[in-house]
Amino acid sequence: MRGRELRGELDAFLAETEEDLVAFRRDIHMHPELAFAEYRTTQRIAERLTAAGLAPSVLPRGTGLICDVGSGDGPTIALRADIDALPLQDEKDVSYRSTVAGACHACGHDVHTTVLLGTSLFLAQQAAAGLLPGRVRLIFQPAEELPGGALEVMAQGGISGVDRIFGLHCDPRVDVGQLGLKPGPITSACDRLTVRVSGPGGHTARPHLTADLVFALAKILTELPAALSRRVDPRSSLSLVWGRVEAGTAANAIPDDGVAEGTVRCLDENAWHAAPDLIKSLLESVAGAYGVEATMDYARGVPPVVNDEVSVEMLTEAAERVLGAGAVVPTQQSLGGEDFAWYLESIPGAFARLGTRSPGGMTYDIHQGTFDIDEKAIAMGVRVMAATALTALWEIGPLDPVTTALA
Repeated sequence: MRGRELRGELDAFLAETEEDLVAFRRDIHMHPELAFAEYRTTQRIAERLTAAGLAPSVLPRGTGLICDVGSGDGPTIALRADIDALPLQDEKDVSYRSTVAGACHACGHDVHTTVLLGTSLFLAQQAAAGLLPGRVRLIFQPAEELPGGALEVMAQGGISGVDRIFGLHCDPRVDVGQLGLKPGPITSACDRLTVRVSGPGGHTARPHLTADLVFALAKILTELPAALSRRVDPRSSLSLVWGRVEAGTAANAIPDDGVAEGTVRCLDENAWHAAPDLIKSLLESVAGAYGVEATMDYARGVPPVVNDEVSVEMLTEAAERVLGAGAVVPTQQSLGGEDFAWYLESIPGAFARLGTRSPGGMTYDIHQGTFDIDEKAIAMGVRVMAATALTALWEIGPLDPVTTALA
């Protein structure tokens, strides 16, 4: 089976299943479930995989599942989709609008789930025909938006024995039929910082007899971000942006405590690892200069997604074979976070951006209640993920007459 034959098999498969996959996506879209509460979604996926002769294993919390396709002989490639929704109201006027108040699939996880389901069904057919030279591990991951679902999967051995892992995400800025790819970092790290400041407090008429806490807090708010820009390579784009500040209740009273909350974002993995200690040191220095005590609560989010160059080449090769030359387009590194990054800290892999915009049509941004896609993107995603799994298996594993399908 060469590239042209694979395209033909995918054409035949999608001619029979594309309509059903669109219906599955709409069903998931109508019944969104938040992080670690994806019980119905998990059940619907498990039912479809079981009906295809596969043996899915639900994760211990009861949400998310792992399922292997193919034998244990040869390499193992993992494909991952996230299944949780966002706590947002669905604002679309469509027949498949969310039926759950305050929850909707505004980030395209219903699409990712459906793409991986379709890929699973196609690969199951390949395995039954003896055309799968190894094993594909399907990871339907819960709680990406929390984040933390990736760590749950890893704790259960989800990537044990896996040689490479691949995933994709809807991109409303890219047209259907195109795939955005970038070697190296493609997302950023995103952490949460809470700073609490305390001092003796007092009357605003006598700031010299106490610690002027509000002034000190203001200095922390301005000097920490400024100092970071001078202590870290600017190419890392390490940034601290405050989102909430609170101190005091009266105009003529210096309060004895205050709090500030913000986010720390970073494009560089090394700078991300060093950020907590650096920020703590700077915080203590500024607070000490103004006679207040300062503590910080630094909550790790996710590291940057750093695409392995060889894996990007595999994705590019596969996408061009099933979507056509020119289908792969360059993409920029995003300041958004994605917990697929945790997998890539352990094994090589790549993360792609699936075009979901109708050519010439509207751009519906993610994390908005109006987000929607051109549903032709589902079939495109199945083509890419299926071809990528086969490409990676054949390029990693030994070649023989059966395993030269994409040679």
